[in-house]
Amino acid sequence: MKKEHVGILQMIACAMLWSIAGIFLKLLPWHGLAAASLRSLVAGITIAVYMALKHIRFVFTRGTLLAGVLAGSVYVCFALANKLTTAANAIVLQFTAPVFIVLFSALLFHTRIRKADLAVVLVVLAGIALFFFDQLGPSTVAGNFVAIAAGMFMAGMFMAVDRLQPEERFSAIVIGQAFAFLVGLPAVILTKPVLNATTVSCILILGVFQLGLSYVLYVKATESCPALACCLLGAVEPLLNPVWVMIFDGETPGVYALIGGVIVITAVTVWTIWDGKQKELAASPGKENP
Repeated sequence: MKKEHVGILQMIACAMLWSIAGIFLKLLPWHGLAAASLRSLVAGITIAVYMALKHIRFVFTRGTLLAGVLAGSVYVCFALANKLTTAANAIVLQFTAPVFIVLFSALLFHTRIRKADLAVVLVVLAGIALFFFDQLGPSTVAGNFVAIAAGMFMAGMFMAVDRLQPEERFSAIVIGQAFAFLVGLPAVILTKPVLNATTVSCILILGVFQLGLSYVLYVKATESCPALACCLLGAVEPLLNPVWVMIFDGETPGVYALIGGVIVITAVTVWTIWDGKQKELAASPGKENP
């Protein structure tokens, strides 16, 4: 199997683990910042253990610090948004990230926006919006703004991590977990979250799998997947959320949700294949990128 295909599968698996966040965050009767803090504490330990087993050294540089702070901001904002607004709103609004990647690339790095990039971003966003067409409604305004902020930080995280060396990316994620832990620590101290079998199980699942193992897969995926591809493949997360709702709550996705899912999956697949071919053409001597 080609390396890029392995990266795609790793990113999809990562998104599948990300998708369980809404369920377990809702089950936790804690303040959003407290949940974000303890989730990142467990996730940070999980990734640090993985680094030790794989003999991956910790690197602290300006680049890993920037990527880490951006990643930690995503963790905090998303956990908080899930407490302030609906899980559907939090996921959909966070996945404005592809739009911000294109905009940030053009504004900060003067990158040319290809028509195909812009088109797939618009199609993906339209598909996600359609997927939640019958679920989106009036909700807490503050939560919606926090979710949009999570999308901005996620775009920045993808771009910052993409510029790091492979061995630096794990360090950036650990820094991000530490940042989120420290940001939410005051809420842990002030609210004194209840610890019992249910809450401990939830925080362990969130920390070890949803935010720990998932980011191991994410870092591995970034070795062969570009920032925009990772971001778009991450759209699997909001698509799976209603599946978990159906399994655990008996809610069946509507026609709009099914149509939206087909649109997003098709758009991501077509764009990924097209982008790969463009890179092959650009790398081939004597051939020009159309």
